[in-house]
Amino acid sequence: MSNTPLLAPDAHLPRMPERKDWGIGVVGAGFIVRDCHLVAYADAGFPVVGITSRTRSTAEEVARSRGVPRVFDSVEDLLDGAEVGIVDLAVPPQDQPEMIRRVVAHPKKPRGILAQKPLAMTIEEARELVSLCESAGIVLQVNQNMRYDHSVRALKALIDGGALGDPVLATIDMRAIPHWMPWAEGLRSLSTFIMSIHHLDTMRYWLGHPSRVLASTRPDPRTKFPHTDGINLYILEYDNGARGCGWDDVWTGPAREGGGAEIGIRWRFEGTRGTAIGTIGWPGWPDRMPSTIDYSTVDDGQWHRPRWPEAWFPDAFAGPMAGLMIALETGTEPDISGRENLGTVALCEAVLTAAAEHRAIAPAV
Repeated sequence: MSNTPLLAPDAHLPRMPERKDWGIGVVGAGFIVRDCHLVAYADAGFPVVGITSRTRSTAEEVARSRGVPRVFDSVEDLLDGAEVGIVDLAVPPQDQPEMIRRVVAHPKKPRGILAQKPLAMTIEEARELVSLCESAGIVLQVNQNMRYDHSVRALKALIDGGALGDPVLATIDMRAIPHWMPWAEGLRSLSTFIMSIHHLDTMRYWLGHPSRVLASTRPDPRTKFPHTDGINLYILEYDNGARGCGWDDVWTGPAREGGGAEIGIRWRFEGTRGTAIGTIGWPGWPDRMPSTIDYSTVDDGQWHRPRWPEAWFPDAFAGPMAGLMIALETGTEPDISGRENLGTVALCEAVLTAAAEHRAIAPAV
């Protein structure tokens, strides 16, 4: 038996493109752009050529703080006035479909679009947007950036390499309090399409598209505006016997009401030849808190505990952009293409339906 680690030292890192000079035009100037997108792009050497936002003064402040050379009044002005190869959309989900349509309709089209998750709030509209981009010859990538969380990516490498054997059970246990943005009020879904979508997409990344979904949900006591899906519980069934399970607990006890806090996200993967356990670091934001992975296999019976300095926020945000750039330079499908991401939107729909109708749902794309 060998005690040599099975995980390559760089398995947690994204593959980087050879060509980086596509020229990124950013639409949106919220904190996720200021503190994640633009920081990660600068660190990766991805040039941002301009930014626009609903409020010009906000875009100007972000441009000054992050070294973006130009500010524009609209996405149309951005496309007209700068050499934009990629449009990075970072707008609320209810605004994104119309923004994609505006980009596609513009005479000076970009080569690629990086859209945020959720691509759309319904599977029907998501399909329409994918077809629209395909017809226009624009490569569409979706920023499901949890796939580039470093522990998530490291586990995927172990799964693909066969180190853990056949999948048996994968779980994600979230006990964390998101900061709901004002635009979340009034959407048809709260947790499912904003928070759980990360974990549902990660399960698809690890295990593939499930055959059936069972789900239960209830409102979050802390969130005062009307909603149904605050706390989400779901089970994903696969015909090969594998199971995935998520507890997305955005209440996590009265931690902000005077009770003690025990906040974090833990995941676990059990295969026929090994086990991996890990943590997701983003609840510690704005402090840099790298995610972790520990794993053991029947080959040596030892626990391996690699660690790295990179953290999901902000470092992982370079990954989806890198995947889009690689697709553009090689003429291939991006790793999180709009068409691939239809499976994640369909899975979110299935969770909502399964919870509302109290039955198993097949998440058809």
